[in-house]
Amino acid sequence: MVVQAYILIQTDVGKAADVAKAIAAVKGVTMAEDVTGPYDVIVRAEARNVDELGKLVVAKVQTLDGITRTLTCPVVHI
Repeated sequence: MVVQAYILIQTDVGKAADVAKAIAAVKGVTMAEDVTGPYDVIVRAEARNVDELGKLVVAKVQTLDGITRTLTCPVVHI
């Protein structure tokens, strides 16, 4: 079973496009878009399980230059 999530990202001023481009290259990221509003980048990611999703966010996304805050929203099917 694949776990999917949206990751909402706030960036330093003027860094949204650079962050979206860098995140798009991360394994497990299926989509990365820079947007307007309270968040600067929205990412869709997937992993084999919740633990791997957490490792993706902490080790590969949050460490990228220009990111100030993330909010991970797992996809649920009700």
